[in-house]
Amino acid sequence: MKPEPENLGNTAPPNSPAQELAWIKAIARGDRIAFEQLYRSYHGLLVRFLIRNTSRRDLVDEVVNSTLWAVWRGASRFRAESTPRSWIIAIAYRTLMKALRDQPFDVGAATVDAQDELVELSQTHNHASQTELQQWVGAGLKMLPEEQRMTLELAYFLGQSCEEIAEIMSCPVGTVKARMFHARVRLRSNLATLGGDTRNEAKPE
Repeated sequence: MKPEPENLGNTAPPNSPAQELAWIKAIARGDRIAFEQLYRSYHGLLVRFLIRNTSRRDLVDEVVNSTLWAVWRGASRFRAESTPRSWIIAIAYRTLMKALRDQPFDVGAATVDAQDELVELSQTHNHASQTELQQWVGAGLKMLPEEQRMTLELAYFLGQSCEEIAEIMSCPVGTVKARMFHARVRLRSNLATLGGDTRNEAKPE
């Protein structure tokens, strides 16, 4: 007999790690209601993350569906060595990287929300509106190498720690920190260049 769904709403606040872990455990038992709850919680987040890295909505939908299908099939193997959020994002990241290797790379028309540090990097330039600022910073991000851009996206857009990014990208924490450092340097240079100031343009590595 299929187990009755747990009363997930009473065990932890929505979207907390404990709540999401409860969903994963229930999904491992074949609980479709728990899967629907996790699906609704993550679908929009994954779409917003992926669409910043490809403008092809069909590819985004494919990766989201593949990611959540992998969660459904792999929930019983989740050992809570990381948070459910990091585990799911890692699946999405690997699925996206494979899709982009199999198809021509296409960095979407990414824009940046009002993340504090990225906005701070651009405050020396005068732009007429927040929309123009977002487009400007988005253009600067698109000029970054793929791994550096993805590291900033994971850190500022999804709020992942260096340790979580290292797990998602399968690299040492030191590599993540180095990528973030070089990404910030390059982004400052890119923003200056886009603003017409080439004095601080980064030299090719």
